Amino acid sequence: MKHTYNVLGVMSGTSIDGIDLCYCSFTIDKVWSYKIIKCETVVYDAYWVNKLSKAISLSKSETPILNNEYTSYLASVINYFIEKNKITEIDFISSHGHTIFHKPEINFTFQLGNMYELRNLTNLPVVCDFRIQDVKLNGQGAPLVPIGDLFLFKDYDYCINLGGFSNVSLKSKKEIIAFDVCPVNIVLNKYSRKIGFEFDRDGSISRSGKINEKLLTDLNNISFYSKKHPKSLGIEWVNKYIFPLIDSYNLSTPDILRTFTEHILIQLSKIITDKNASILFTGGGVKNDFLFYSIKKKLPNTIVKPSDKLIDFKEALIFGFLGVLRIRNEVNCLKSVTGAIKNHSSGVIFK
Repeated sequence: MKHTYNVLGVMSGTSIDGIDLCYCSFTIDKVWSYKIIKCETVVYDAYWVNKLSKAISLSKSETPILNNEYTSYLASVINYFIEKNKITEIDFISSHGHTIFHKPEINFTFQLGNMYELRNLTNLPVVCDFRIQDVKLNGQGAPLVPIGDLFLFKDYDYCINLGGFSNVSLKSKKEIIAFDVCPVNIVLNKYSRKIGFEFDRDGSISRSGKINEKLLTDLNNISFYSKKHPKSLGIEWVNKYIFPLIDSYNLSTPDILRTFTEHILIQLSKIITDKNASILFTGGGVKNDFLFYSIKKKLPNTIVKPSDKLIDFKEALIFGFLGVLRIRNEVNCLKSVTGAIKNHSSGVIFK
C-alpha cells in the first residue's frame, strides 16, 4: 500500500462563494502529515450563483439536467487548474460536489457533480459522493471534516469552521464528536447581496448596524439549538426557519447583519465549555474582521488564526484526505460524529 498520495481536493460550499481546488500531498509515517502545494478558488459568476441558489426548487426532471451541466463546468474548472499549474503527478481527484438537498431526517442528501462523467471529462480517477452512504446508514451525512481534524489537526481541542454554516469538532471522552452549530455566510452573504455586495467585506456593514434584541432572542430560541448532537443543517432549514424570521422584522441590512453576527457569537460561546482549550478557526468567516474580532473578544480561549491557505482551503484539503482514506478502504466517517450505525469508509470510486 502506498505511503504518499498526490490528490486534488475539490469543494463547493453552501454559501456559493466558488469552487475551492487544493492540490496537496498526504504521507503516512506512523502519523498522517499533509502539504498544500497549489490552491485556488474559482469564484462563481452571476449565472452559476443564480443557478445554484435556485436549484433547491427544481423538479425531479430538471435536476439531472443541472447535474450534467454542473459536472461539465466542474470538469472544465479542474482541467484548467491542472493545466495552468502544470500538475503531472496526481493519483486522483477527490470531490465533494455542491449540495442542493440535505434532509437526513428522511435519509436523503444530494450533491451536484458526483457523476462518472467527471472521470471521463478529466481523464483521471475520481472519488466523490461522500455523504450518501452515511445517510443510508442512518447518519446525518455531515459534518465529514472531523476525520481530518482528528488525524491532521490533533493538537487543537476544538476545530471550528466558519463557512456557509459553522461546524465544530471537539474531543470528548477519548473520541471526537462534531456537529453543525449555526448558519454563518449563507445568511450574511444573502443580505449583503441585497444591497449590492457579494459579501460583507471585513464586516464593515455589520459593524455599522445595531442589534435588534427581539430578533436576537427569537433566533436563539429556535429549537435546533437545544437539540443534542449528532445534528446538521441544510439550506432547506435556513429557508424555513431563518430567512422568514429575519424578513418579518423589516430591518435595515446593517441591523440584520449586526444582529445575526451576535447570534453566531452566542451560539459559538455556548459550545466552548473549556476556557483553557485551544481553538483552530478556519473558513471564509475568519476573514470577516468584525466577526472574528468579536469572537476573540467573547471567548477567553487560545484562538488560532492560521495561514490564509488553511483558512480558505482546509475543507478542500480534508476532502482530499477523505479520498485517500476511501482509496485505502479505511474509515473516513465516524459514527460518533454523524450518528450512523457504524464507522465506515464512504465515497464512490470512479477508476
